[in-house]
Amino acid sequence: MAVKIRLRRMGYKRNPIYRIVVADSRSPRDGKFIDEIGTYNPNTDPSEFKVDEEAAKKWLASGAQPTATVDKIFKLAGIQK
Repeated sequence: MAVKIRLRRMGYKRNPIYRIVVADSRSPRDGKFIDEIGTYNPNTDPSEFKVDEEAAKKWLASGAQPTATVDKIFKLAGIQK
């Protein structure tokens, strides 16, 4: 089973808020997920994000692959180099 760390879209039209989740790569974008490890709000200036650092490092050590956007968030949070 390939595991990805990706964004799950929440909110309403033209005002998205995202949750950073760990999910099977075959599940749909807003479908089932394994674990929720943070949030991301691109509507504020600057963008706000909160990440559970311990959970993120645990999943990365287990082999979960972050998407490009989540990878940028992790670099800003200092989780990944």
